Amino acid sequence: MPFKSMIALCMGFLLSCTGSRQKADSNDTEMKTDDAAFVTGHFFKTPAPFAECHASTILRLQNGEYMAAWFGGEKEGTDDVGIWMVKGTPGNWSDPVSIAKIRNDAHWNPVLFQSPGGQIFLYFKVGKKIPSWETWVKTSDDNGQTWTEATELVKDDKGGRGPVRNKPIITSEGLWIAGASHEEGKWDAFADISADEGHTWKASPYIVLDRKEFKGKGVIQPTLWESAPGKVHMLLRSSEGAIYRSDSEDGGRSWSPGYKTGLPNPNSGIDLTRLPDGTLVLAYNPDSTNWGSRSPLSLAISFDNGVTWPKILDIDSGDKKDEFSYPGIISFGDTIAVSYTWNRKDIAYWIGTKDALLQAAKDR
Repeated sequence: MPFKSMIALCMGFLLSCTGSRQKADSNDTEMKTDDAAFVTGHFFKTPAPFAECHASTILRLQNGEYMAAWFGGEKEGTDDVGIWMVKGTPGNWSDPVSIAKIRNDAHWNPVLFQSPGGQIFLYFKVGKKIPSWETWVKTSDDNGQTWTEATELVKDDKGGRGPVRNKPIITSEGLWIAGASHEEGKWDAFADISADEGHTWKASPYIVLDRKEFKGKGVIQPTLWESAPGKVHMLLRSSEGAIYRSDSEDGGRSWSPGYKTGLPNPNSGIDLTRLPDGTLVLAYNPDSTNWGSRSPLSLAISFDNGVTWPKILDIDSGDKKDEFSYPGIISFGDTIAVSYTWNRKDIAYWIGTKDALLQAAKDR
């Protein structure tokens, strides 16, 4: 069903609201109308089969449905934490199901990705501590009805390879590039590159940082885009109160030293999508204090390949102690979809068109 038709169909029973959005009692969608219409809601009803959940990823399947995944359990890092998944459309979500639990260690940071041929990849981390993470992957050829057994992405690797939190991109050259990072002592980010559709991976060198200027750990969790053939870019979460950036002129094989952007970052996850006309939409928390507030969750918009970000819309907000964080963002045509952590108790979503976003956005 076309997105605009879906909105029209939902209008009869969706709620209207402005400002801070309260959690729904069910997984039915809500309508948010701040001079423009968006479809928003939560993926599952509460109480959930887990006490806490975090770090979601979202995918639009080739049949028009959505799939979302996250990690859930007693608490982030506890041995019972596994990967959970739902499928469906706004107002019609499946119940959450456990999709990956390979052993009694914490699971982390799932990433959903669909190849041009339709195969779905689920990447995730496993390990008691972040420095000893392993990256595992399983695949589905039937839109998530059945899955292969999980295998290590890079056998015997420790620290994590492949996508650390955000979706890979496929470049004009046909390379799969995943934003990766290691967190052992200091934090270092890199690009993991596959030239054979995800079968094998080669890590780029770490992004060079001026460690004399850094007060904290470093940079992690890149989000990537390609602006022109061979020109690949990344934005990075940092411990310095600002989002950092690095650029590649050779398809992601080598990278410029990391440099600070004018975008704030409270040391929380970010994600970005590039629309067909080159517009960039970044999901992030606009706080400039290291380990600062993860409220509100905002979308910033750039029309010049990330040089400036003149427009912004808060898509969820509350008290400074609230947490609307770790967004996953995708786009298809002129429509944008975001999933995100809702106070560690739920996973929420926001769906809107570029025109509606621009109509509601304010000057940043």
